Amino acid sequence: MELNENADIDTSQVEDRRGSGGGGGGLGGLPIPIGGGGLVGIIITLVIAVVGGYFGINAMGGSDQAADNGNINQECSDKASATKQLDCRNVLYVNSIQAFWKQETPDAFGIPYEPAKTVFFSNRVSTACGAADSGVGPFYCPGDNLVYIDLTFYQVLAKQLGAPGEFAQPYVLAHEYGHHIQDITGTEAKMRQAQQGASSAEKNALSVKLELQADCYAGVWSKAASSTTSANGQRIFTSLTEQDIQEGIQTAGQIGDDTLQKQGGGTVNPAEFTHGTSAQRQQAFSNGYNTGDPKSCDTSF
Repeated sequence: MELNENADIDTSQVEDRRGSGGGGGGLGGLPIPIGGGGLVGIIITLVIAVVGGYFGINAMGGSDQAADNGNINQECSDKASATKQLDCRNVLYVNSIQAFWKQETPDAFGIPYEPAKTVFFSNRVSTACGAADSGVGPFYCPGDNLVYIDLTFYQVLAKQLGAPGEFAQPYVLAHEYGHHIQDITGTEAKMRQAQQGASSAEKNALSVKLELQADCYAGVWSKAASSTTSANGQRIFTSLTEQDIQEGIQTAGQIGDDTLQKQGGGTVNPAEFTHGTSAQRQQAFSNGYNTGDPKSCDTSF
């Protein structure tokens, strides 16, 4: 996977809330707080909180930094080095995902696309859904229509969850924007309505359907990613290979509920699944990629 250094990087699509020193392209900010459980702690957090989805907010109060894009604007303006920087690369992933859905949403759903910014934060953040720390992983908040990610999550994804491939990063973001599509099309609201009065197991089963659809949407974007362009008409990706797609499929498998439960040292309990098994997540992503059609991701609530 190679990014085009001639593509414009639109940093207005992100909010940098990492504070002073948050830029620099490295894995800035504090390490993801895993707590006393070590790997078990992060596994439990991710199972409950949703790796890239709706989550249990930590009631810890928000003391995050205000948005300041000054550093990232400067860093990503240097085209000679920008595509080598982690944060600039992630801005380009966001640019690609939104460029795709801006065109595809009216065609597939008959409604205009509503842009959603991605917030880069460190340690903890306040959202319209409540306060959260880095341990919840990336997530989308329908209350403010924002995607949130602490970029140090990619270290956890690579070193602890077994998904080191570079395409894991845009897959994660594409999954979150899949939730945004569900929000603007009304699918998320229908799912929440269906959960009213349902048992815990039934609520989890409905959540699984929502998450698998977001995985499918991520696959749909992946199919078209190599043709997405920046504001100056340059293709954002200069190459996107079958190996990259396999890295996305691998990532989906590494964050399946059954795999996470096993890694956490527990038994596999389908009644507690909130995202789907590894096989289900891989199949959903592959379905979206193979068809390239958002309608193939259709689900009912």
